Amino acid sequence: MRTALFSLVFCLVLFQTATAQTAKPVSDPVELVNVLMGTDSKPSLSNGNTYPAIALPWGMNFWMPQTGRMGDGWAYTYAADRIRGFKQTHQPSPWMNDYGQFAIMPVTGKVRFDENERASWYSHKSEVAKPYYYRVYLADHNITTEIAPTERAARFRFTFPQTDSASVVIDALDKGSFIKIIPGENKIIGYTTKNSGGVPANFRNYFVLIFDKPFTFRTVFHDKKADQQVLEFQADHVGAVVGFKTRKDETVNVRVASSFISPEQAELNLNEIGSDPFETVKQKAKAAWNKELGRIAVEGGSVDQTRTFYSCLYRSLLFPRKFYEIDASKKVVHYSPYNGQVLPGYLFTDTGFWDTFRSMFPFLNLMYPSLNVQMQEGLANAYKEGGWLPEWASPGLRNTMIGSNSASIVADAYLKGLRGYDINALYEAVLKNSENEGPLDAVGRRGVSYYNKLGYVPYDVKINENAARTLEYAYADFTIYQLAKALKRPQAEIDRFAKRSQNYRNLFDPATGLMRGKNEDGSFQKPFNPFKWGDAFTEGNSWHYTWSVFHDVQGLVGLMGGPQKFVAKLDSVFTLPPVYDESYYGSVIHEIREMQIADMGQYAHGNQPIQHMIYLYNYAGAPWKTQYWVREVMNRLYLPTPDGYCGDEDNGQTSAWYVFSALGFYPVCPATDQYVLGAPLFKKATLHLENGKKLVINAPTNSGPNRYVDAVKLNGKPHPANWLSHRVLMQGGTVDFTMKATPNQQRGTKPDAYPYSFSTENR
Repeated sequence: MRTALFSLVFCLVLFQTATAQTAKPVSDPVELVNVLMGTDSKPSLSNGNTYPAIALPWGMNFWMPQTGRMGDGWAYTYAADRIRGFKQTHQPSPWMNDYGQFAIMPVTGKVRFDENERASWYSHKSEVAKPYYYRVYLADHNITTEIAPTERAARFRFTFPQTDSASVVIDALDKGSFIKIIPGENKIIGYTTKNSGGVPANFRNYFVLIFDKPFTFRTVFHDKKADQQVLEFQADHVGAVVGFKTRKDETVNVRVASSFISPEQAELNLNEIGSDPFETVKQKAKAAWNKELGRIAVEGGSVDQTRTFYSCLYRSLLFPRKFYEIDASKKVVHYSPYNGQVLPGYLFTDTGFWDTFRSMFPFLNLMYPSLNVQMQEGLANAYKEGGWLPEWASPGLRNTMIGSNSASIVADAYLKGLRGYDINALYEAVLKNSENEGPLDAVGRRGVSYYNKLGYVPYDVKINENAARTLEYAYADFTIYQLAKALKRPQAEIDRFAKRSQNYRNLFDPATGLMRGKNEDGSFQKPFNPFKWGDAFTEGNSWHYTWSVFHDVQGLVGLMGGPQKFVAKLDSVFTLPPVYDESYYGSVIHEIREMQIADMGQYAHGNQPIQHMIYLYNYAGAPWKTQYWVREVMNRLYLPTPDGYCGDEDNGQTSAWYVFSALGFYPVCPATDQYVLGAPLFKKATLHLENGKKLVINAPTNSGPNRYVDAVKLNGKPHPANWLSHRVLMQGGTVDFTMKATPNQQRGTKPDAYPYSFSTENR
């Protein structure tokens, strides 16, 4: 017993030492990424709801090991113990599910096509998962599988035992598929149509596989039946099995690519590999990741902090994915999920603006602006092809979430200097949104006629989540106001959106000091429970949505009775118990449970509406409270582990929050020039900006206890403001933070230090 106790204590000491030790300067950041961060999730509790995406940054195709059943959005879960196949995936989240998907699985022994029969036990101990490389041992088949990706293709390498019954399954999945075996070319082609929505009737994902070894056996499967008499078949569910005789440790290599355009384009996409052997593809993929991850170099944090940072940065570089291809004449073309045509130009997809307008797209504007220029062109193409801006695209219009947050995406990019795309088409699109309901509830603005007439969407007119819609529309109108000024639009138009941006005031209830649904006759909803999730709000309650006045925090401060009462209200979020009313949903949704178990009161960082709230202390003379809570959230709610997130990661948004916060600032209000200060996590961070400039963030006295900002200098001069300018940061230079263990309650406490608010714009 003593020996066991000593061993346990010794191991704990070693673990604490490893996690607390200071990381060295990073030279190979991709090796610090844990692609399994967030994979220990399930529908009732999300620790990220991620999967290991084996891909290139923003790649058109991702690959993943598939542990879940066909059609299960939780296609890979850390707790699973069997792999059913290796799936090409375009899934942005389990809630949205997948499209453009098919699976490959090596087996030995009898021919098996069914996903349960072919599945194999595996262990994480024999799994290597990197952004650029995946390797796993399939115990039931005595096979090692390896994957190395390009943007639209991948190389597989299977290491077989000695056997005359080695085979590879290609499963084109159900809901309509086609397969063809071409033995003379060691080739298989086909298409899959399986999707979860957002596609036109002619949607197909065409694929091609070329093996480096002739087939000794082949059969086509259709509707679970083997058929050796045919080489091709089209049905609801088809696939193929091809077999080989192999020596001990013999490798069978497969080059695979796909296209949304045509079989011929799939073969063109295979040229991304060309004649490169597996190791070359792997090293090129690694170099691509290091190039993008290496734009930010952090040092002076713990090993776990550094791993978390680069794991979050990896997630921030996956979505929105490229949905375009390069044709035979080297031109950029895309299949349009909006009208089913093949058209010139860029297109990106798999992002929900309700999530990503907050920090994901501002992060692109800071670090990857030329890529966002292409994304803005793609957004203009989406509007031209479908008639509406997508608020959630996967790959086309999806009917989920609320708001018209595309306005923020468009305005923030243009106002931060991005050019070279059709801004006039995009402005036309946001204007259309501001006056019209769309073909889906989540497109255009549901309840817009009420909103434009009354200044809010009423609670009692059978429009769900009406208060959340009002608040988000008001912020979107502010972004349109900002963009209209920049484009020198007519003054009446500018004034219209300036006025509408104040519509948030219509929902403020002085009796409770919170936002509250309002009826068409002007009375507030009754009864009112500020802890009720849903109903007037979206995936949250009034305590979460009251702060959704990104553009006019001073206006909200005034409504609440001044800075002291505002700060007290912010404090209450953390001191209230995590009580909730789930009656609107009929059960406890996972977002509620994640708030409940976080031990931060009503603060629900696992969902997006409140993620900016911590930074609002800067607007009311208590910036040290921002500094405290930012560090608390980073320390307690993020880890580089399979359970490392505190809710849905959501296409880079929750990760981008961490990346920004670790650097020491955050874009509370996209479509302004400002980042609001927090507290940096590392002793030093170097941002290699795309324009060739270098921004260095120094905090040499930073440590666990030293979480408070005592002083800030910008390019050697004292910087008393609680914000930094995007324009200034883009010129490069240095930001120096002096950190200490006790808060400086004098710095940043006067109104001239506060960040932008619409109400004080012209004072």
